[in-house]
Amino acid sequence: MSFVLPEYHAPDFGEARFVNAPDVVFAPAPKDGVAPEGYHATSIYPEYFKVNGQWLLAEESRMDCVAVLRNGKIAVVEFRNLKAGEPVVVGRTEDASQGIYIYANGFQAESSEQETFAFRQGRSRETAYSMDYDSIYELLRYEKDHGKILWVMGPACAFDHDSRAAFAALVRGGYVHGLLAGNALATHDLEASYLRTALGQDIYTQKSMPNGHYNHIDTLNAVRNYGSTAAFIQAGKATDGIIYECVTHNIPYVLVGSVRDDGPLPEVYGNVYEGQDAMRALVREATTIICMASTLHTVATGNMTPSYRVVDGVVRPVYFYSVDISEFAVNKLRDRGSLSVRTIVTNVQDFVVNVKKGVL
Repeated sequence: MSFVLPEYHAPDFGEARFVNAPDVVFAPAPKDGVAPEGYHATSIYPEYFKVNGQWLLAEESRMDCVAVLRNGKIAVVEFRNLKAGEPVVVGRTEDASQGIYIYANGFQAESSEQETFAFRQGRSRETAYSMDYDSIYELLRYEKDHGKILWVMGPACAFDHDSRAAFAALVRGGYVHGLLAGNALATHDLEASYLRTALGQDIYTQKSMPNGHYNHIDTLNAVRNYGSTAAFIQAGKATDGIIYECVTHNIPYVLVGSVRDDGPLPEVYGNVYEGQDAMRALVREATTIICMASTLHTVATGNMTPSYRVVDGVVRPVYFYSVDISEFAVNKLRDRGSLSVRTIVTNVQDFVVNVKKGVL
């Protein structure tokens, strides 16, 4: 059965509670980077604010930010990006009584009756994921032409010959519209093409090569000598893989570094807030996000991803998956407030290969 995008059912603002609700209250930010007392913190769900008698939707939201009136629209702004004097929404009730309404059920279909007690309602390594895979295949086929698919990847995805080849095929097939990662994913993927190893191990046999511990820093040094990853690739030093295909097909990617990075690659953001802004620029366009084996980047991405997106004036859901072999890793994101995440506990290398087979 082909994928059908769920329809959004907006609140009925003709109801008395909305008609009789007061306009939302704004207070000026007292200084740059500081919200006024009683500020309203945003969530992952659609939020409406009554301004001059009209209920306005915050169209580009993220959790743990503040709502600001900019150019007649509600902008959702990180605390660090607030400007002194900007009108910030204040109020901490979310039931319309203060002109603020959080709407969590806009995409909810009529639910069937569920048993009070039932086994295996959580997500674990024992969960059957056959239906999840089939759903992902259908979703990706839809999103290829109607949305933007953003992938978040840890270095495990580059350590295996088959998973590298599978993801490269997904890029060529049009199933990748953006990539978020750290220095390690890109470094080891380039190493795999340049020297056929990842962290010094053959990417197919996993056999350690003589002096293999030099290989990733040799790769980093070589890329830095060329000045950029694109120049390294254009010189023929990397001829396949994840980053090669992204560069070749003009797929945007954002690499945000950490204190443990070697090198790093020239494109890696060393300033985490500049990196966060670059990540959010891609997240703002994404309609499906799939995170694989990178707890730090997964939680970071989840915390800046709302449950919805406005595309051509239509509110639609954002699909968010977290894939990891660790139950702890996939559950951590949900614990951090990203309640709309769908989790799959499996080896991400196998996951990528399965997705490639399912859609290509």
